[in-house]
Parts: sequence; structure tokens; C-alpha cells
Amino acid sequence: MYLALPAGRDGTSDAAGAGIDATSPMTATPTPQSRFRGCLLGGAVGDALGAAVEFMTHGQIKQRYGRHGITAFDAAYGRTGAITDDTQMTLFTADGLLRAEVSGHDGGAVSPVVTTSQAYLRWLYTQGDATAESLPLGEPGWLMSHADLRHARAPGMTCLSALVAMPSLGEPAVNDSKGCGGVMRVAPVGLYRWHECDQPDVEARTFDLAAQLAGLTHGHPTGQLSSGALAVMVLCLIEGATLAEALDAAKRCLNVREHAEETLNALARAESLASRSRWARRNAIKELGEGWIAEEALAIGVYCALVASDFREAVTLAVNHDGDSDSTGSIAGNLIGVMLGVEAIPDNWLHTLELADVIREIADDLFEYPDWRGASVEKRARIDDKYPS
Repeated sequence: MYLALPAGRDGTSDAAGAGIDATSPMTATPTPQSRFRGCLLGGAVGDALGAAVEFMTHGQIKQRYGRHGITAFDAAYGRTGAITDDTQMTLFTADGLLRAEVSGHDGGAVSPVVTTSQAYLRWLYTQGDATAESLPLGEPGWLMSHADLRHARAPGMTCLSALVAMPSLGEPAVNDSKGCGGVMRVAPVGLYRWHECDQPDVEARTFDLAAQLAGLTHGHPTGQLSSGALAVMVLCLIEGATLAEALDAAKRCLNVREHAEETLNALARAESLASRSRWARRNAIKELGEGWIAEEALAIGVYCALVASDFREAVTLAVNHDGDSDSTGSIAGNLIGVMLGVEAIPDNWLHTLELADVIREIADDLFEYPDWRGASVEKRARIDDKYPS
């Protein structure tokens, strides 16, 4: 694999904080497939943990759940373990990327930005938007067959309005929003590009694809660049990089792009606060923001992954604050899940999580799709039906 990771993995970077030492001989190394599952299921668990408190202040959370805040799934949207629009859109991101792959196998030259923009229109349809039926939705496919996805879970108004107004498939949004609705859904891009790690430009291509996908709904550069940074971190973490190394890779990509100051500054604050062993963690998150905008959500997710000792601590810390708890929980879950693998996620959370089997299956498809090229005629027919090109 080519990934240009910095030399040395001794955990000496300031970004290491007091958190997980993934290089310790006592830490079992997850398989790549476990990391894929951990990334998507971890993000969904963080999303579901934060779903019940998304619009509450930290004071209100403590008043309801006690001084430690919410530490277990609570009822949201009529059930325990419910996912929100964050995980819904993450799944449709994966669906769009896999359809691009199927199209390529069939001799097509469809851009993953185009296929994923169409997947987002199918997500829009699941939200009950009356105008969506007139949009170019394409074939429904396997993901759309799950009725439990057809629920509005507090979708972002920017995402809804930008998709309705999209002039043609793949066209970027015409707005100035840097809300976190782009960054919270792009982790599958890092998984998708991992199969190309032998290519010297894989980091840049991963970054650019995630930024373009975020740009379908969020026109502000920071919303796009923060999304690129998260996807690159996921890419590097699959390879076994430390989080400090993954951050370095993301910053390399940011440093050669215009308008990256806000994202770079937010990540620098997260690293600095993580290195202060005596700094109260709730105060640190408050200093990073509330997570409603992209660079703040990314920074909070990164900070929680840096300082936590395990998966449970990372996502619990990420949702107990004033702000967009499900999105920050989702980003922290993506990062810590890909670092530690699916085995690190508590079983009771996985057993209760809505659509856990669907999430696991789409993670496996992202892991396995290069093998589809040599699949039997029968298997190819099933794949084509699942992800029609």
C-alpha cells in the first residue's frame, strides 16, 4: 500500500493525548473488514446515542440523565436505538459509490459524484418530499427496499433544499452553508478509496471526492474541506495509522487547498486541547463549539477520539454537550470504530441499533466490491439487482 504516512509510530505527537494507543502490543489489530464494519456501525451507534439529546443543552441532558449525562440508548423517533438522517445519508453515500463501481464494470463511465447525487435524491424521496417523485431517482435498488429507512429523522433543511434545487445530477449546491450535513455522511468515501491505496495520489483523490459530495448540498468551502479531511483520516486509519498520523495526512491535503484556514484551525484546537491532560473535557468541547457547522463537528469528533480510552467513552463524550449531539457522536464513532474495529463496539448497542444488519452488509459490500469483477454470472446478476447501474 502506498499511503504516505509519517515515519515512526511511537505516539509522541501532541495529538496522541491521553487516549488509545493503537500501537500497543496489548491492542489486537483489527482486520480491514472489521475496520470497515467498525466505521459504519460505530458512526451509527454514535448517531443513535445522540439522537435522544440532539436538541438539548448539556444542562438539560444532565437534568434528565444524571451528572454523567446520557450513557445508553434512549427512545427517539418511537424506538430505542433509532438512527437519524446522519446514518441514513451515510448509507445512501455508500449506495451511490457502489453503483458507480457497478456502472464501471458494465463499461460505463459514470462519475461517483453523479451516482451519489442520484442516491441523495432517493434519500430525499424517503423523507416524504412531495417534489421528489418528479426527480431522476433511478432504479430503487436494495437499499430503498428497507421500509425502516423511509422515515424523516430531523433532516437538515440545507440538504433538503439543495437537493430539491439541484439543476442536474452532480451539480454543486448554490448556497453558502457550511453546516455539518456534508461531513457527517462522507466516511464511506475513505472506505471506498482504500482499495486504491497502491496509487500515489490516493489521499488527494479521496479528499477531493468527499469534498465534492459534500458540495452537492453545502456550498461553503469549509463544509467541503472538513468533509475531505474526515474521509482521508478514515482512509489512513484502515491502514493502521495512528490518529495523529491520520490527522497529519488530512492536514497535508488541507495545506495545499484554498480557504482551508477554518478547518486547519479547528483541528489544531482539537489537538491542542487533547494534549492538555488536566483540561476538563466538557470545557474543551465547549471551546471547540457546538458542532452545528462542519469544522466544529469534525473537531469535536476528532477530540473525543483522541482523548478516549475506548469506543464507549469516545461516543459518550461526543454526545454530551450543547449542540448537534448525533452528528458529533457519528463522527467520533466513525473514527474510533475504524481505529479499533467492530469488536470494540459494545454488543448491547449493536443488538439494539436500528438497521444494524443493513449497515453491516453495506460495509461488507464496500470491503468486497473489487472481487465483484471476477464474480460468477449468477452473483453478478444479484449485484446488478442490488446496485443497479
